Amino acid sequence: MCLTPFVLPGEVARVSPSRQTAGFMRASLVEVVRPSARRVTPGCPHFGPCGGCQYQHAEYEFQLEQKVEITRDALRRVGKIAWPEEVRVVSGPPWEYRNRSQFHIHDGRIGYHHAGSRRLHAIDRCPISSPRVNEALAALRRMLPQPRFPRFLRSIEVFTDERQVQINIRETTGERVAKTFFEWCAAQIPGDHVTALDYQAAGETFRVSHQSFFQVNRFLADRLVAEALEGAAGEFAVDLYAGVGLFSIPLSRRFQRVQAVETNAASAADLRFNAERAGASVEARNESAEAYLANLAGTPDFLAADPPRAGLGKAVVEQLLLVKPRRLAIVSCDPSTLARDLRSLLAGGYRLESLAVVDLFPQTAHIETVVRLEWSDRQAA
Repeated sequence: MCLTPFVLPGEVARVSPSRQTAGFMRASLVEVVRPSARRVTPGCPHFGPCGGCQYQHAEYEFQLEQKVEITRDALRRVGKIAWPEEVRVVSGPPWEYRNRSQFHIHDGRIGYHHAGSRRLHAIDRCPISSPRVNEALAALRRMLPQPRFPRFLRSIEVFTDERQVQINIRETTGERVAKTFFEWCAAQIPGDHVTALDYQAAGETFRVSHQSFFQVNRFLADRLVAEALEGAAGEFAVDLYAGVGLFSIPLSRRFQRVQAVETNAASAADLRFNAERAGASVEARNESAEAYLANLAGTPDFLAADPPRAGLGKAVVEQLLLVKPRRLAIVSCDPSTLARDLRSLLAGGYRLESLAVVDLFPQTAHIETVVRLEWSDRQAA
């Protein structure tokens, strides 16, 4: 089998082999001889060399179809799960959706990394980033040649709700960025500059500090929450990997009691602040999901989990099978680790209720899924 990026199913292409690993030949595209009817002109002149996007050469509906098939394939291959029902697709505008973008800086240039490397690929605009992010990028490009720009700065992040702007330093060569640099950014980059951004989503307001995680698709946060929490109601709910409370606070409108678990200290602080400001009955816990579950007394009516790319993992899955929440919702950013976790949960007594692809990352290979499960009250085989 020959794996070649930027070639669509059914196309005839000339490729250049690069290396062989574990029975797979990897190659680079030289020329598309017979293109697919689903091929389109990429919306960005940097597509290909830039490592940010992988799917711009495919029409958007085809991207969604492929993400559904990749998810099904991961379930079959890794989880041994044949899901016969519909995979719901939740999508939004495929361009200008990113509210947070990280740019690398080297030798007076700014951009993303080249695909598959840490070499800089300079850009002047990013079409998947929001208008305000692109305004910030344009300003940073103007600022770069000036003597006052810190030459030790290697990576900078822009986070915005299109009104407020948060500038975060992600990497330097060791020196500390002075306060005057942020003041200069505030003078050059349009928007209300803040150290903690108040983001509106799912009918709530969330403080997001510079070290806290928040979803990057500005169009789909509401629908992601709605998909994960559909039908959820009762007395006691748990939110694992809670972040700043994107699921926890909406859960508090549906349940009498909510416990939210977040290991990152900055996010946990924002979570507590957000819950208190919202008047929400959320008890924030700054600890790991595994430690929390090991000491949990009682059975939650509902448990939501939004783990990192590594998934829940064996230890958390084992704890879940001991606690047995009546319903589970898992928000996953990796179909393979999701399939691995689901295989154990289904074998342990859960039933898969629904599966959805929520396309938070159009034009890219990243796949976000939401699965809902129900405890089946049967003995594990």
